[in-house]
Amino acid sequence: MGEGLSAWLAVMPDGVDEQVEAARQRIGRLSRQFEQVLRGVAEEYGFSTGDWQALSVLHRSGRAAVLTPKELGDRLGVTSGTVTVRIDRLERAGLVERVTATADGRSRPIRLTRKGRARWAAATKKRTEREQALFTSALGADSLSELNALLARLLTRFETEFGPSSPHDALRPE
Repeated sequence: MGEGLSAWLAVMPDGVDEQVEAARQRIGRLSRQFEQVLRGVAEEYGFSTGDWQALSVLHRSGRAAVLTPKELGDRLGVTSGTVTVRIDRLERAGLVERVTATADGRSRPIRLTRKGRARWAAATKKRTEREQALFTSALGADSLSELNALLARLLTRFETEFGPSSPHDALRPE
């Protein structure tokens, strides 16, 4: 079960289901490992995980779509000050650009540049290749399919109880 997990279970209150606690602990640790992969690839491509999140939100908005800084901040769940710093950094790197607003001159919308789309795509490809290698070295195709079915059932149960979670990766604040 793992030395750290065994030690943790030994100090848990009576009645704690060891299998549930072990699964919860492992899922949490895996989540942190996914963040580590993301952080490493982001650094290789010259941006932070927060920058990657912003680029991802803009990418999901579509090729011609633009977002105001407020919309971007709302989707990222960050303050206006944080989103301004992030936009400024991404603009200096040539990954986003401000566009002329048609209605509201106070807040210039932003969009990905061609360079931003290309850098996001390359980094995302690298991240998914690393994750695929990790999954396939640990699990075969059948086991991965079984794991996905089990995780889908578990997620459905949790979302029935607590409401839907974000359909996209959400990282802890930097």
